[in-house]
Amino acid sequence: MNKKSTALKVLLTFFCGVLLLSVSFFISYKVFSAVNEKKAGVEATKTFTPQTSTVETKPAPAETPKQTEVIISAAGDCTIGTDDNFAYESSLPAMVKKHNNDYSYLFKNVAQIFEKDDLTLVNLETTFTKSNVKIEKSGNVTFHFKGNPEFAKALTLGSIEGVNLANNHIYDYGNQGFKDTVDTLDKEKISYFGEGYKWKTEIKGQKFGFLGYRGFNYDNSTLSNMKKDIETLKAENRIVVVSFHWGEEGSYNYNNSQSTLAHNAIDYGADLVLGHHPHVVQGMEQYKNRFIVYSLGNFCFGGNSNPKDKDTFIAQIKFNFTDNTLTGLGLKAIPCSLSSTVSYNDYCPTVLQGSSGEKLLAKLSSLSPKLGFKLNDSFNDIDIKK
Repeated sequence: MNKKSTALKVLLTFFCGVLLLSVSFFISYKVFSAVNEKKAGVEATKTFTPQTSTVETKPAPAETPKQTEVIISAAGDCTIGTDDNFAYESSLPAMVKKHNNDYSYLFKNVAQIFEKDDLTLVNLETTFTKSNVKIEKSGNVTFHFKGNPEFAKALTLGSIEGVNLANNHIYDYGNQGFKDTVDTLDKEKISYFGEGYKWKTEIKGQKFGFLGYRGFNYDNSTLSNMKKDIETLKAENRIVVVSFHWGEEGSYNYNNSQSTLAHNAIDYGADLVLGHHPHVVQGMEQYKNRFIVYSLGNFCFGGNSNPKDKDTFIAQIKFNFTDNTLTGLGLKAIPCSLSSTVSYNDYCPTVLQGSSGEKLLAKLSSLSPKLGFKLNDSFNDIDIKK
């Protein structure tokens, strides 16, 4: 064998060895890569696999119904003035002057009650004016009541927020006297209703509306207008309180005209009916789950220096709401005298205590056979049936 053949064999053997090593290395690399990829895939799967929660979720607790209570106090005829034909010495203005012109004197014995309620109403049976021009009236005995506009401060100081204007004395000094009265009330920030005015307000988030009418007589037109007024307020989702000046003076019993008007008002949607004018107290009635107070009597009454019957009372009406829906009513009568003295009228209404108060509550209960319960010093509650 020559050297050339030997060299060729050596070269070929070397080449084959290199090739064999390269193939071995390539196969080893592929196997190693495959193993690593499989391992990485397994680890990735373990890392990102979502875990299923086994924590139990509890249902949200039911919301507690919102309960709201609104208390309105109502009192009767307030003649915060006098007739200039009365003897001055025994008049209301003279009594105020005797107490250093302190207008808070007039309601000082009941102001604490009015301060604790949510709203206080009275019938304003006078004018606040300096006019001397009286309207002409028929009859043998006529009265014209007025008070100095400064006397209106007694209402504010007594925590009285609203007054009824619909009565037979609000025009005693004509249109000028009426205008002066309204202007004075506006100045004192006392709200009013009746004689064409409606009062709308909110108490603790609840909507209320107040209407006032003279109810001595009525016809279909009167009923139609009242129905429209009530339905308008009810369409605004308001509790409606209607005040009537009606009845026979000196009579302790309400008449058919009063009950017809009251029942119609409630049939139209009224939630409470209040009455005044007879100058004495009358009974109360429960009609279709609503209360009617036929006569609150006199209260701070400058129209008589010594009335024979000084009995009066404060009617308190409680309105219960559940989630803004009226669901209950309560009624309480607080027995009072229109004077803190027995022998004459000192124009300072005062709560009757002890047996005197019990006697008046018994009197009111006896006058109220259709009320459904006896009056006492606590609220008597009824549920509103839908």
